[in-house]
Amino acid sequence: MKTFYKKFSEKFIEGLLLISSTVTSFTVLLIVVFLFKEGISLFNETAIEEGHVIAINKNNNLNKISSEDLKNIFDQKITHWNQIGGSKDSILLFRLEDISLYYTDEQIGENFEHLPECISRITDSLPGVLSFFPEKYLDKNFKGKKIEFDKLKFKEFFGGKEWFPTAQPAAQLGVMPLVLGTLWVSFGAILLALPLGLATAIYLSEVASPRVRNIMKPLIELLAGIPSVVYGFFGLVIIVPLIQKMFDLPVGETGLAGSIILGIMALPTIITISEDAMRNTPRAMKEASLALGASKWQTIYKIVIPYSISGITAAAILGIGRAIGETMAVLMVTGNAAVIPHSILEPMRTIPATIAAELGEAPAGGLHFKALFALGCILFIITLFINLTVEFVSNNKKHKKH
Repeated sequence: MKTFYKKFSEKFIEGLLLISSTVTSFTVLLIVVFLFKEGISLFNETAIEEGHVIAINKNNNLNKISSEDLKNIFDQKITHWNQIGGSKDSILLFRLEDISLYYTDEQIGENFEHLPECISRITDSLPGVLSFFPEKYLDKNFKGKKIEFDKLKFKEFFGGKEWFPTAQPAAQLGVMPLVLGTLWVSFGAILLALPLGLATAIYLSEVASPRVRNIMKPLIELLAGIPSVVYGFFGLVIIVPLIQKMFDLPVGETGLAGSIILGIMALPTIITISEDAMRNTPRAMKEASLALGASKWQTIYKIVIPYSISGITAAAILGIGRAIGETMAVLMVTGNAAVIPHSILEPMRTIPATIAAELGEAPAGGLHFKALFALGCILFIITLFINLTVEFVSNNKKHKKH
């Protein structure tokens, strides 16, 4: 009977573990599928605000306008149609609020019943007009030329240099500034945190006395529990003014400030995991190295680090993941400027900070909402690529050792 209950309990526990692992894996898979489903659906949309019409005079020989050119027209950077391959007329913008300049309230109608016809007449009578108005006011017998816009393309999305997802009438969805900002800040953080973290881990595992180790290890692990917003406040009060004064900058909110803060935040993870991996090096291997005449530092370099390289690799991966995925602290100290950075001493914006700052204001299911999910897909791919690269390098080192 006891044997039966023992086997039953073992099978029951095995079943629970199987169900737990299956549910966890399936949940992660569903999250990834949902993320990419929402993100990829962005490329079934146009950059023009939904429910609106862009129209020109029927005699204008222009058939297509890019979203970038449309933005430049509304920003008065393009003032003549021949600058983008159209007629020689000057561009005259017409928005719905301009209707009072052409027609009286009586002509429009008390309930705007004549508004579609009025818009049609304006578009037909002005050679250089560009009309922007809600689609519900499009007349059945509209006399202008309605401009059709292509769906968003991967090249425009990834190669675009401007991120203005709420711009009217055409959203600018270029993610290059956000990708470059993320890479600048993240790799800057790793360049600061990885050498310092590895050096600290070597000291704690191989050099420090047990008393020092027992004091420092809990203190370092305690840093991992500090909320990121606290690191952000620390960066605003200490790091940002220091950078501004040191480099004589107009503002101290720069990519360097974000890298320093993220480097500090990644240190506990890198130190703890690397130190644990080094302490798992068999004592017999270290004693054999010392017995053959190697110095303590030669033993660390030739024996301890190669043996614990997998743990150090895991520490690097988790540290990079912490740096790339951080939001609040980066949002507070980097200046949050969606422009292409040319130096780490410039304000910049990262992908996680953009998602955190804008998702709450993006209408669910809209163009902006889908663009933010597409940013999440990019962040996922960047993290996956870094993880695979580190694993590949680590495995190559292991094969060379053998």
